[in-house]
Amino acid sequence: MPEGHSVHRIARQFALHFVGHEVAASSPQGRFAAGAARIDGHVMTQAVAVGKQMFLEFDNGLWLKVHLGIYGAWDFAGDVTADATMASAAGRMGQTNQKGTVVGAHEDSLSSIGAPRRTRLRMAEQEVEGTVDVFPPDPVGAVRVRLLTESTCADLRGPTACEILLPEEVQASIDKLGPDPLLDDSKAAEDRFTATVLKKPTPICLLLMDQSVVAGIGNVYRAELLFRARLNPHIPGRDLPEKTVRALWKDWAKLLRIGVETGQMMTMDGLSKEAYDGAMASRADRHWVYHRTGEPCRVCGTPIVMEEIGGRKLYWCPKDQA
Repeated sequence: MPEGHSVHRIARQFALHFVGHEVAASSPQGRFAAGAARIDGHVMTQAVAVGKQMFLEFDNGLWLKVHLGIYGAWDFAGDVTADATMASAAGRMGQTNQKGTVVGAHEDSLSSIGAPRRTRLRMAEQEVEGTVDVFPPDPVGAVRVRLLTESTCADLRGPTACEILLPEEVQASIDKLGPDPLLDDSKAAEDRFTATVLKKPTPICLLLMDQSVVAGIGNVYRAELLFRARLNPHIPGRDLPEKTVRALWKDWAKLLRIGVETGQMMTMDGLSKEAYDGAMASRADRHWVYHRTGEPCRVCGTPIVMEEIGGRKLYWCPKDQA
C-alpha cells in the first residue's frame, strides 16, 4: 500500500501539470461515469495530500477524493517532467523489482527519454517509467477515472476510494485524520499526536498505523520507526515517556521528507556513499527490519522476527527492541 510520501509525490505531479488547466474527466471502465461528469470541463485549482488520501479541487467547488488503498495506482502520460523533489534526488526514484524501466535507472530519467509526450510514469507504492507511442494513450485495464489536459493524462486504477465531495465533506474527511507533518510541522501538531498516544492503552505498533492518530504511516515506516527508536512494538502508548513520543513524531517528519525528496522509503542513516547508492538501488538494502524475517539484525545479529498483529505483518528485533 502506498504510504504518505508516495501520495504527496502524486499530489505534486498534479500540482505541476494539472492545476490551472481545464480537465476532461471520464471513466473508461464506466464505474465512475456520473462522478467524472460533475468535474468534466472544469479547471483544477488545487491538489492536496493528507496522509494516504489525496484531494483534487475544481473551479466549480467540487473535490475529487482518492485513496489508493492496496491496489490503487495513478498512471501519468504525456508532459510528465521532473519536479523539484525528483531533481533534488538526482533522478533517484522507484524500486528495482517492477517490470518496465524504473525511474532512477539512469540520470534525469524523466527528461532523458525524448519528447515529453512519449513519457509514462506509474505512481503508487513504487514508481515505474516507460514510454507511450501516441497521446493520449488508449486506456489500459480497468481505468476508474481519466483526467486529461491538452498535454498530460492521468489514469486511476484500483482505488479503495474515489468520490466527488463538497467542501464541507472534504473538511469532515480531513478532520478524521491525524496530523501530517508535511502539511503541519507546528508544535500544535506535535502536541496533538503526543497527547493522543499518551492516553491510549493500545500498543504503539497499532497506534502508528491508526490514521486518526497520525496520517501517512504504513507497514514499512511503522516497523522502521519503532526500530530506530529501539521500542518494543507492544508497549501501550500511555506507558511511553513523553520525550519518546515526541521523538517518534520528529523522526516520522524526517523520514517523510526524505521519502518525498527521493521517492524511496530510505530509513537507514549514517551510510557511506557506496552503501547509500546501493540502498537506493536495492530495496533489500534500504531498511533495518522491514521484510527481513529470519535475517540477522543489522545491529546485534539477532534474527528479525515477524508476527501478525492487527491484520498486518510486524517486523522487529527481539533483542534491540526488547
